[in-house]
Amino acid sequence: MEGRNVSVAALQFACSDDISVNVSSAERLVRTAHKKGANIILIQELFEGYYFCQAQREDFFQRAKPYKGHPIIVRMQKLAKELEVVIPVSFFEAANNAHFNSVAVIDADGTDLGLYRKSHIPDGPGYEEKFYFNPGDTGFKESVGISGSQRQPEQWYFKVQRYCFTPQQLALNPKMKVLILVIIGSE
Repeated sequence: MEGRNVSVAALQFACSDDISVNVSSAERLVRTAHKKGANIILIQELFEGYYFCQAQREDFFQRAKPYKGHPIIVRMQKLAKELEVVIPVSFFEAANNAHFNSVAVIDADGTDLGLYRKSHIPDGPGYEEKFYFNPGDTGFKESVGISGSQRQPEQWYFKVQRYCFTPQQLALNPKMKVLILVIIGSE
């Protein structure tokens, strides 16, 4: 089986504490990336608000929402279906008594392909993530000819830290394992 070319765009933008403004910005940039030919569009990590993990505050747990019926995931499902693009959607997940830094992968037909919960949780000045997030328990699943087979811890894979507006070409070989990561927002 021959590989196929896809175009990947990585988005990054300044976030505020206004969820509707941030999600509208993400949607606008997804549309722009699609117009430039992107098939897979990566929005930065936890884009619903500014990066809150710089301090330990109990009130920030109110930002977490359950995976099922999450309004941002539902909105991005509609957008992915409309534009026929794949969109991994990062969000702060509340699951029973646990909290996760999670990603729902939305296929080009709007189908939610499943959930990934981040495993490597950094901890240090400005990155108080262990206060907010439990280590993930989902692993990766193969789908859409793209696999998230992880052979090394997440921190050893590249992480895009600048806004990349021009979609980049990526050849996918069905025998090759390709990992799509959440974009880490810069400070």
